[in-house]
Amino acid sequence: MPSLKSLKVRITSVKSTQKITKAMKMVAAAKLRRAQLAAEAGRPYAERLNAVMASLASKVTIGPNSPKLLAGTGNDQCHMLVVATSERGLAGAFNTNIVRAARKKADELIAQGKTVKFYLIGKKGRPVISRLFPGKIVHQVDQSHIKNVAFADAHEVAEDLIARFNGGEYDIAHLFFAKFKSALEQIPTELQIVPVPLAPAAEATGVSAAVEYEPDEDEILAELLPRNVAVQLFRAMLENAASEQGSRMTAMDNATRNAGDMINKLTIQYNRTRQAAITTELIEIIAGAEAL
Repeated sequence: MPSLKSLKVRITSVKSTQKITKAMKMVAAAKLRRAQLAAEAGRPYAERLNAVMASLASKVTIGPNSPKLLAGTGNDQCHMLVVATSERGLAGAFNTNIVRAARKKADELIAQGKTVKFYLIGKKGRPVISRLFPGKIVHQVDQSHIKNVAFADAHEVAEDLIARFNGGEYDIAHLFFAKFKSALEQIPTELQIVPVPLAPAAEATGVSAAVEYEPDEDEILAELLPRNVAVQLFRAMLENAASEQGSRMTAMDNATRNAGDMINKLTIQYNRTRQAAITTELIEIIAGAEAL
């Protein structure tokens, strides 16, 4: 049976942990509102840009002179999985769910005989991916210095990905992130960003092209295709930021309540142990008195 001293030390330790988790929950809740508004504000622009590009693409015949981001390389052998996770932990299953979705996709591609590479945004996905897919990580973007995600951060990543695509490092890129739904639910999402899948976007939005463009469609696409990659990355980063705070708030709330339950159990155990010790002392005193 644990001693009174050890139980008291443990209760004090759990109370200290509870204060930390409660503070982290309050910080996450304060950050969540702003991150949620940013994520929700970014969705219409990203979706509308896809719709505009779908309208443009409906007027373009893909050929040798078409932009590479639209036509692709003509091959689908090498796939780049862009996995966006957080820089910090203690966010529940947020990072785990994103990495699990990327792992599932990688396993499917490898089973089909494809080559898989990983491009990581954030560091929390690296330990699992490097262990399960050794030597497959080609680059990792450090975002530990970023407090609030800006479009310039996504644009920098997009430029690097496009340069690698133009350099022949891969044929298709898939982006993995968590779409924010609520503080209790974040949906792991996969999105192909290179080459830009325009046909599904046109079908999803029901866009019918009835617009005359100046300059011609090819020139506009050449400008918009790289921007669309950056916009989709920016949207993913905003969704991740909101999802991370929502998941952390929920996880810290659960941890705070679990700490409270543990404190109650330890307090009951402490009181029972103390009562048993007092009872033993009383029995010894009475027995000694009777012996006299």
